[in-house]
Amino acid sequence: MILPLLLLLQAAPVAQDSIPRVTLREALQRSVQLNPDYVQSLGFVNEAEWARTAARLVFVLPSVSVGLDITKYSQPFFNLGTGGLQSTSVVFQATARYELSVRKFTDLSRTSAELEAASASEMQQRFAAAMLTEAAYYDVLAQGELTRVARERMDRASEQLGVARARVETGAAVQTDSLEARLEFTRARVGVRLRETALSVARLELGRRIGIAGPADAVPLDTLPAPDLPITLPDAITQALEQGPEYRVARANERAAKAFLKGQQGAYLPVIALTGSHSRFDTKVFPSAANFSSLDLGIRLPIWDDGQRELAVKQARTAHEVSQAVRGDLERAAARDVTFAYEGYETARFTTDLAAEAVAVAQENYRVQDVRYRAGASTIIDLLSAQNGLSDAEAVLVQARYANLLALAGLESILGQRLFPERLGEGL
Repeated sequence: MILPLLLLLQAAPVAQDSIPRVTLREALQRSVQLNPDYVQSLGFVNEAEWARTAARLVFVLPSVSVGLDITKYSQPFFNLGTGGLQSTSVVFQATARYELSVRKFTDLSRTSAELEAASASEMQQRFAAAMLTEAAYYDVLAQGELTRVARERMDRASEQLGVARARVETGAAVQTDSLEARLEFTRARVGVRLRETALSVARLELGRRIGIAGPADAVPLDTLPAPDLPITLPDAITQALEQGPEYRVARANERAAKAFLKGQQGAYLPVIALTGSHSRFDTKVFPSAANFSSLDLGIRLPIWDDGQRELAVKQARTAHEVSQAVRGDLERAAARDVTFAYEGYETARFTTDLAAEAVAVAQENYRVQDVRYRAGASTIIDLLSAQNGLSDAEAVLVQARYANLLALAGLESILGQRLFPERLGEGL
């Protein structure tokens, strides 16, 4: 199984100079506009804005319609405009209608709530898209560092292979030492190849996220220790409930459902309508032979429509009750969700510190075992075990560092706010 993997090592490496590099800020700015869910959420915001505008306009503007009807008869027919028999009739009509009903007021409340829900959903999708981009960005950096760790392991294995061979040739060690070191070197070479492949895939994923038809590289971030959160856990829970996108969406949906229910219940009340009409009749396209105007004030009181009104009210009430349950459930779960994300970040910080200490211990252990093996006081198994322990500890540190960054992104997504805006750039 090792031979096919070794053959892959002969492949020519990809030219690194041809791969574009982006900062995290650039990646976020470019990717958010390409995310399908975010683009859809922007469309919903535009639709909700127009719906609210239309709900406001109905209070000041009537509905207006115009029509022109041209009829050709097979035989002369009485024409209302000319007062005689004509085979052609042209009728023009303009109608303006203004209604006053409860639904106008409830529609205004409903569309305002729907706009707020759409705006909060847009923010939610923006953070979700940003989190996907951050994950891809951190993956490139992590795979790059893991590739470095794998290469350092291969270099150490190569050095130990030379030492083992020298000791075997001098009779200070048995042939098994050379074979064990050679096997470790082969494993290290395979590990490098696997990491290089993972790095190539990660770069392609980052390129996809930022709209490049190919790989993209990430500019390294600073490796400073993760800072303390600028907010306490109780404040984080309060902030999430007040401005967290998911909770805002739930509250706005509940208000919209409540307004819709009131609108359906308003169908039991009368509707007052003022209608103005102007009609013209003639045999020409622009009729002017006769014209009539009318102004009608009507009051309509619905009595029975085969139960459709009652069914609509029940459906609206069910939707309102469901939205109430969703909002209540989210708010009750807020403490759990925020605590999980908050403590996840803190735990990731401690894990990173622990991993850094583990690397220091593994480095010292490897140094001691290397000296002992060269002096003949230790076996090749002990040396290789220390060498692998060092590589594993370095890999764990890399993974812990970027897991910490992802945990921060998850908490920010719940809160709907960047806790360290200087890390990404203002407005992201």
